[in-house]
Formats: sequence, structure tokens, C-alpha cells
Amino acid sequence: MSLNKDLLVSSYDYNLPEHLIAKYPVTPRDSAKLLVYDRKKDKVIHTVFRNILDFVGDKRFIFNNTKVIKARIYGKKESGGKIELLLNRPFGDKYLVYIRGKVRVGTKLYFDKGLVAEVVELLEDGSRVVEFKLKTQNEMKNLEFLELVKILEEIGHVPLPPYIKREDEKIDESEYQSVFAKKEGAVAAPTASLHFTDELLKKIEKKAYLTLHVGAGTFKPVEVEDIREHKMHSEFFEIPKTTAEILDSDEEIVAVGTTSTRTIEYYARTKKLSGECDLFLNPLNPPIRVNHLLTNFHLPKSTLIMLVAAFIGREKTLKLYEEAIKNNYRFYSYGDAMLII
Repeated sequence: MSLNKDLLVSSYDYNLPEHLIAKYPVTPRDSAKLLVYDRKKDKVIHTVFRNILDFVGDKRFIFNNTKVIKARIYGKKESGGKIELLLNRPFGDKYLVYIRGKVRVGTKLYFDKGLVAEVVELLEDGSRVVEFKLKTQNEMKNLEFLELVKILEEIGHVPLPPYIKREDEKIDESEYQSVFAKKEGAVAAPTASLHFTDELLKKIEKKAYLTLHVGAGTFKPVEVEDIREHKMHSEFFEIPKTTAEILDSDEEIVAVGTTSTRTIEYYARTKKLSGECDLFLNPLNPPIRVNHLLTNFHLPKSTLIMLVAAFIGREKTLKLYEEAIKNNYRFYSYGDAMLII
């Protein structure tokens, strides 16, 4: 018996011309293109982002106020061999990281400003568990997360996604960060947020915030053909009580980005105000609370394009992506946006 196409990872594929992958942000932020899809009228409107309030002006916006940290650092092994490390997230009193280069348990990695990472575990998914320490004249001091973030701010690099095939530059320090970023902990930006300027934000009368620290797992490919077998990565989230009260009401909400969407939907199912969100939204697990979705255009066969399909179906999602390609929309993190109303 053949599987329903909605269950097949290969059914979420599409061809994207290389030149439509956005390598740099547009400036100003709100001059990005915006594709609006009105579900009731089955109508597509092409506009620019600064006009978003024409479509959802009186609705409540829910933003993810996570802040991207400079999570990519370059150092050396004791042997002198070069190493690249990408911090993913805290793991108890240790840290989950990805390391480019061969390491064993016990390997010590040395970075600028006296930062040392010791590998304590190799995990099957390719990530590594490390302890970060600060080497001073007399001792090796274990680092709290915020102490580590301060050092990373000095020596680290903005962790641009793998499909932006260039080194990070000065522009990324401000542009790969939302204007309302507040709580440090993300290693990837919640990209739908990147289109908002301070001026546009001021015009939004009703808004609320939550936090989901976007992890490197957001770029993890789906490696099974049946999406029901995919193990979703988890990310730490926190919802203030004032935001939870809005979510518990029947007020219409616009979720800004897939990260806000998953956090809201996880809360709708569990009523948890903080913890680990590992919710996988797809056509078999559609939203139950989010009314309107603002998002960027996502990678083929990713959990993110499946999340969009949870709102409007797989076939309609692929049709809208075709329309965006035909109209030269820019894709992925620094790309243009789509609003589903």
C-alpha cells in the first residue's frame, strides 16, 4: 500500500534557483517583499513588508525575543591543528556543540581570551558534549552561561546558516538579529522577525513576547522518508504569564515566525510555561491556536516547510513557493516573507 503523499519527505521538495538564496539582507528591513495568502478568498497578494498592517493591523502579534549569540569560534587543539566549534545549547552544567575536526573524549580545544573546551562525550547524532573553562594564571575556572556569552561576544562569529555561503561580516552583527532581541541563547535567528524596524514595531498596538532559543537543530535535515518517524529536535522556551493569558483567550493572534508558532502550539497542548519544545507541526498535526502565520521561505524537505503545510496543506504550500520563485522572491534567512491570513 502506498503512503499518503503528505507523509513522504520527498513530497515537500521543490527546485530553487541558486540566485534566489539571499546572501545579504535588504535594507531597510521592511523593504523586503511580502507574499500575502488569504485562505478564505484563496487569493495571493504581492506587496512589501512595511504594508503588513494593512492585512492584520488590529490583531495581536506574538514575537520571539530570543537573542542570537556569537556561537561560532575558531581555535586549536593541543597538537596545533585548527578547529571550528559551533555552540548549540547548554546541557546541564555542560554544553552541546558541533565541532569541525576530529576529536576524542578528553581532547582539549584552545581559543582566544583563555577559553578552553574539553570534550567529555561524543553523541551519535554528531554533536559533542563539552565543558567550557577559563584559563587564568593560577587555575581553570568553570563558566556560567552568561560568562561564556560575554567571552563569545569578544571572540566569536555570527553563526550564519550553512546555505549563506560566505564568512560573517560586520553587517551581520546587527542585521542577523531582531530589533527586539533581548534574551541571549539562540544560535540561529528567528528570521521572520528580521523584517521589523523600530518604526514598524511602534505602529503595532497589540504585541506580546515569548522566548524560544533557536538551536542548530533547526537546520537538521529530515533523514527518514515517512515524516511520522522523524525525531524532532528540542529547544528551550519560556512564556511570560501575561503572554499565556493572551494565548488562553480567544483573541486572534499573528505568530511571528515558525519558532513563535511552535512555542504557542506547544503551550496550547501542554499549558507549560517553560521547558523543552519538541513539537513537530505538519499536515497530520495542524495548529490549534495560531490564527495567522508570518514566516520566511524555507528549505525543501525541511520541518519548516512542513509547518507551513500544516496551515494551508502541502499542495497549496508548494504552489505558493512556485509563485514566489516566479516573482523572484528571495529565500531563506535573509530572504522575503509570507503572511498567511
